[in-house]
Order: sequence, then structure tokens, then C-alpha cells
Amino acid sequence: MKLRELCHQLEAWAPLAYQESYDNSGLIVGNLDQDLTGVLVSLDCIESVVEEAIQNNCNVIVSHHPIIFKGLKSFTGKNYVERTVLKAIKNDIALYALHTNLDNVHTGVSKMIANRLGLVNTRVLAPKRGLLKKLITFVPKNNAEEVRAALFSTGAGALGSYSECNFSVEGLGTFMGSEASNPVIGEKGVREQVVEERIELIFPAHIESRVISALNSSHPYEEVAYQVVSLDNANQYVGSGMVGELKEPILDIDFLKLTKENLKTDCIRHTELPNKKIKKIALCGGAGSFLLNDAKQVGADVFITGDFKYHEFFDAENSVIIADIGHYESEQYTIDLIADFLRKNFPRFAVRLSKVNTNPINYL
Repeated sequence: MKLRELCHQLEAWAPLAYQESYDNSGLIVGNLDQDLTGVLVSLDCIESVVEEAIQNNCNVIVSHHPIIFKGLKSFTGKNYVERTVLKAIKNDIALYALHTNLDNVHTGVSKMIANRLGLVNTRVLAPKRGLLKKLITFVPKNNAEEVRAALFSTGAGALGSYSECNFSVEGLGTFMGSEASNPVIGEKGVREQVVEERIELIFPAHIESRVISALNSSHPYEEVAYQVVSLDNANQYVGSGMVGELKEPILDIDFLKLTKENLKTDCIRHTELPNKKIKKIALCGGAGSFLLNDAKQVGADVFITGDFKYHEFFDAENSVIIADIGHYESEQYTIDLIADFLRKNFPRFAVRLSKVNTNPINYL
């Protein structure tokens, strides 16, 4: 199997267009045409993980956190980032990262945490805007179904759990071809009237080129009339964090104890507990303090994440319990999520979970 195929599957699951602007997800080191011998999945990619890949004959490391966040001007091995990249290149090991793009899909990191906590009725906490577009086109009535099918095959027309969604209305289209034209219907220099369907459907912005290509290849006209409109609609299936409910209300202290057990964390830093039963839980893998107001707005009883600063705990203002379980601890099961995806899509390919504990933080 080629690295290209692996990247294609990962990016179909967690499109690179969904990553945050500061991020560096995707292929960091490697040749898309290289043959794969095995994949090692890790939370972080550091020198010891590269060594583990070498020992296990894995020439691809798929990590959650990218080893490179910003541009490097030299590779002299002066820090762990440069040493890791140098070691990977010298040993022909490809490095691929699934970071905030995996955080932002509704089946991603936060969903994994929600599942471990037994939450139900889950949804994205802070849906992203500006990720959707709408196509409007005009097709002869007799060709409308063929064009619709071609557009649907690209992934256009998907709305959450529904696919092949579109709206169409019948109307009368007119056109007149010049001497340079080659009309499919009618004659040059004669104004024609054709019964057409106006087809409208929504698609993810990052597949626009694929959608337009399918439209042009399936449409019978020599010149295809269409519009692409950018939408500000929130995409309810893409965004940061997650909110859900416990099946039954539980006392706050008991919930934190269960969280500590289910997420296997050694320490939970939290705000004052009001000693009451709770039901609605908001959460975010990694550093999610930026979502505190979103958690408040949805009426969450508890907000679980990592990396809260001292003064940020005051911002809870007794309206929500902040539970900081640690960055590593909130994302430690991400490697299981990635490995499960790879094993499902490549059942005959060797996928290993890293045994290296990359957590740089220790507790006494």
C-alpha cells in the first residue's frame, strides 16, 4: 500500500480544511508514493517514538500532535523537534499528524471522551461557520437526474445523517448561441427555450473543485450556468468540543470521581463544588478553556478539559464547574480512536499502538 492511500483515507475522515489556522496537520515528512510496511499510532511524535517505529518495522507514524507547528530554518539537531525530524528522514519514516482537524469532527477526540463518560444526546459544543457552500445550477429537465447523481457522488447534498439532499424547481431557460458555439439543443443564432430544473444543494467548501468537475462532466450543455454561494450557516457536525447528558443525574463529587476513574487521570483541578446533582456535561479534549463561555451558554453543569490557567478558574463565576483533567489525560485515548479507524479501513495492514508514554508532565 502507498502512503498516498493512507493520507487519502485519513483526510476523508478528518479533512485538513477543518484544522485551525495555527495548526500543521497532514503529511509533515514523507513521499506520497512510498510503500508502507506498518503504521505506528501515537499521541506525540518525539525521538523515542521514532525509535519505536524503527524497532517495529513501521515506516509511518500517525500522531495526534504535529511535531512541527511553525517553520524551521535549520536542521542541526539543536532541539527535540529538529532531532525527531532528522531521525525520521534518515530512517525513511513518514510523519503524519491529525490534530485540530480530528478535534473538530463530531466523531473525533471529544466524542471519544463523551463515550467513555457514558454521555447521551451528544452534539458539537461550538459549531464552525464558513465551511459550507451552496451550488445553484440549471439543467434540462431530461438530464436533471443524471446531473444530480453525479453531484451526489462527490459528497454534495449531505446534511448530517442525511445524504442526497437537494431542492429543485422547474422553469423556462432561454439562450442563443453565437457562430462560435456548438449548441447541444437548438441552432446557432436562434433563441431557444428549454424546460429546465433549477437544482440547489449544499456541500462542504473544501470539495468545491470536485463538485464543479462533476457538474461540468455530467451536464449536457457546452456552457454550464451555475452559481456558488458561500454560506455562514453553522455546520452542526464540525466544531470544537461536545456537550451531552448523563443518563441519570448524579452528585457532582461522585461524577468527578467517576471521571477520574474512567479517564484514568491522577488529578482533577476543579472549582468549588455546590454539592448538587448534575446532568449536562460539556467537554473538550486538550486545551479547551476558550470554550468556557460556550459551556455556560448551553447550560452545562460541568465543563471538562485541560490546561486551565489560575485566573481562568474565576471565570466560572459559580455558574459551571470547571474540571481540568490535564491535556495528555484528556487526549490519551485518541490513539485508540485513530487505530480503530485504520484497522477498519485497512484490515490487512499492520497498525500498532505506541507504548511510549509521551506525557511530559509528572505528578508526585
